Amino acid sequence: MNEISSILIPFDFSDASKTALEYAVQFAIVDDSVEILLAHVVGEASSENLSEQFEKLQKRYSRDLKKPLKWIDLKGTLTESLVELQQNKKTDLVIMGTSEAQDHEIKLISNTSKFVSEVDCSVLVVPEKMDEFQIKNIALVLGKEEIDDRHALETLLDIARKFNAKVHVLTIENTSEMYGYSETDEANENLLEYYLESFYTEHTFIENSDVVKGILSHATEKEMDMIAILPRNHAKRSNPSEGRLTEMLTLKSKIPVLAID
Repeated sequence: MNEISSILIPFDFSDASKTALEYAVQFAIVDDSVEILLAHVVGEASSENLSEQFEKLQKRYSRDLKKPLKWIDLKGTLTESLVELQQNKKTDLVIMGTSEAQDHEIKLISNTSKFVSEVDCSVLVVPEKMDEFQIKNIALVLGKEEIDDRHALETLLDIARKFNAKVHVLTIENTSEMYGYSETDEANENLLEYYLESFYTEHTFIENSDVVKGILSHATEKEMDMIAILPRNHAKRSNPSEGRLTEMLTLKSKIPVLAID
């Protein structure tokens, strides 16, 4: 069982990174075994008196966290430094905050997508302007391919258990194919029922030529709190993808996007 007991957050004291930290703290509140590590890449977002600012954070969250926050300075580029740190620390989940995608922030989004494609763990991308924290309904997006790594669903199950959330599976039909279960759909259905237990509620098929728009519209209409995807960039039994869906969802989604690995 892939239980989330350690969370890594790229942290530069920006509003986006503070939102990511607030989100991570909620995981630690419901499960006091969770440990949070803040990683600051030196030179990427300079800040004076980092140790003093970190102590203020430590004091602020001391009542909520059984395990104190940890802090580490990194050198090098964002993606390479974080990937190496995650490998060394073997953290279970990375939570990254992102700002609205203005022109000058497209590079940040690209860095986020690049990191998601390269790191060997699940990544939760949280928009800076989040409403009140809630994880009650999760939209898990599946394509028409068979689930490549069934054990990845264990991470989603752990989140569902922590917050007693329901998982609603969504498949976007972007071609004129006939509706109905194929053998692949049936195989996926059996896996979902087995790995997600009672937290799995339904599988909805929607036709929309624009996959991203279809996902986001459904998430808004059904009041989802999170979108979960199984990126195929690390696919073992099928051809890997380039992570385009991950990139577009992190660019446009108003709710957190969980890329499960």
